[in-house]
Order: sequence, then structure tokens, then C-alpha cells
Amino acid sequence: MALPRYISCALLAFCAAAHALTAGLYTNPVYRADMPDPSVIRYGAYYYAAGTTGARRKSDGRIFTLLRSRNLVNWERLGGALNPPFEDHKFQYWAPELTSNAGKYYIYYSVGGAEPEKFALRIGMSARPEGPYNDLGVQLIDCESNRFTIDPFPFRDDDGQWYFFYARNFTNFTSEVHPGTAIVVDRLLDMTHLAGDCHVVVRAKHDWTLYEAHRRMDVYDATFDWHTIEGPCVVKHADRYYCFYSGANWQTPRYGVDYVVAERPLGPYSDGGDHARVLSGVPGHVRGPGHHSIVTGPDGKTQYILYHAWDPAMNARQMCLDKLEWTPEGPRCVPTDTGQPMP
Repeated sequence: MALPRYISCALLAFCAAAHALTAGLYTNPVYRADMPDPSVIRYGAYYYAAGTTGARRKSDGRIFTLLRSRNLVNWERLGGALNPPFEDHKFQYWAPELTSNAGKYYIYYSVGGAEPEKFALRIGMSARPEGPYNDLGVQLIDCESNRFTIDPFPFRDDDGQWYFFYARNFTNFTSEVHPGTAIVVDRLLDMTHLAGDCHVVVRAKHDWTLYEAHRRMDVYDATFDWHTIEGPCVVKHADRYYCFYSGANWQTPRYGVDYVVAERPLGPYSDGGDHARVLSGVPGHVRGPGHHSIVTGPDGKTQYILYHAWDPAMNARQMCLDKLEWTPEGPRCVPTDTGQPMP
């Protein structure tokens, strides 16, 4: 009996990955189960990764998938990361972001969904990178009290000052700026309090970031051609600040990664590109790559992007790994599905 096409594809991919590893290569995805919005960070000898679980809870009752690896390719499952702060199973938990400071480990995340278009940013903390993380009972309030705040990204500059990048909704628009979700930055007074001094990092100005045309949003009593810019990831390179972001509809092949750049963390930032310049899909091979992390590999110098992309059946967003290149035209990454040198 012939196997269904998507099972055959998965089996062939698994065999190819196994062969690649024996040859000193790896093949994407590096984690085959569902792992949306991967946040990856190195603590000591290990890399840790956390991914979105939505309303689902892990077998240990926690939320957010937590993984550990020594080489960015072979990942060990650690269970769930965060003890859920709410008993109500209607809540969705999105986009965990890992960081540490002063010997404590933090997980920033977005929670909501019990009310339409209402998501808030919260923080969990643990004494160990393996968790469990416990919610601190603190909500990070947008300076305009926006009801939809997602995708947190804390960033520590070389002078020790922390900044907080996140996405929120903008309903105002002009002929040059689209309505939609976009990215702002604020200063962190400490790990749990914002200064209340928001600066716009990037808003949608190009057609490729369209999420949905004629989108009815009852919470605003309006219909929009809604655009989405989300998933900030900030890297300092050659004394400039690069805010990478994902754009478009995450369910479509158009989803990809672009960036803006500034001389200071609070900006002003350059405009984004008219397409996803850093990372975009490859028809028939890679669909919807994005919402990523950037880390330095085990060699201490090569940078990699870890991102999610759809499996062939579009049942899971799997975690993938590819090298980040700094070219004269800017940062670039080519998504792969063939054997690549191990990090």
C-alpha cells in the first residue's frame, strides 16, 4: 500500500537527515516537532530554545516547549518552561523570549485571547535555565496602553542599559504608512518595568507585509487592509543596531524576514525593504520562514539564524538553522533543505 505523500516526504527527509549527520552535515529542520517562534540563547555549554504552544499545555502541565543543545542541531526535550499563571484554558501563550541578568533567568511572553484582540506582555523567572519559570505577576504596559502587545525582545547594550522591543497595533495610517501590527522600543528601568518612553522602530510601508486585505476588526469597529510586522530580534553589528523582524501573514509563503538599522537603540531606524531581504521562502522547499533568533555558533564567531518554517503538510512549524552572512548589501540568509556543514 502506498504511503500518503506527506508521510513519504517526512520519511525521506528523516532518512536524508540521518545520512547527513553521519557525514558531518545536518539537514533542516533541526527540530521536527512543532516549535513556532523559537527563542534561542546560550548559557554556558548549552543552547536553550523556547517555542510557542498557544493554548496547549505540555504533559507536565506547563506551557512553552523548552529544549537544550550543545551544537544547535541535536536538541534534547526538557518539557514545559512556564507554570501557567491562569487556570483558564482559553488563554493563548505566544512568543516566549529567554534572557538572563544578575544570575536570574527570565522568560518574557505574550498572553491573551480570552477577549478579542487583547494580549499583554508578562514575565516569568527561574533560578535555573531549565526552569520551571514562574510568572512574576507583572504586566509590561505599553506607553499608549495598547490592548494588543506581543513578541517581546529584551536587549542589553554594551553599557548595561536594557531596552525592550515588542509589537503592537497601529490603526492610524497615511498614504505612505499602512495600518497594522508594527514594532516599538522602550527602555527597561529594571527587568520588570518599562520607562514609558516608546519609540517607533518600524511600521509597514510596503505591500509585501500585507496580512489580510479588507480585514474586519470589530474591536476597532473598522475594516482595514491590515499589515503585520512582528517578531523583533536585535543584534549589534559594527556599532550599529539591527532590528530584524518578520512580515506578512505567517500562514502564507510570503512570510519572511527583513530588518531596519539605527545608530542608537531608540532610533531613528531606517526604512525596511520592499521585500523580505534577509530570509524568504523557497517555492516547493521552504514555506513561511520567520520569527527567529540569532546566535553565535560553537566556534565563537559564526552567526546563525534559528527560525520556524512549515512542514510539507502544514501541520507544524519546525525549527530550522542556517548561517547568517553580513554582505555589503546587508545581512542575508539562504534557507536550506539539503545537507549543510555542522556548526
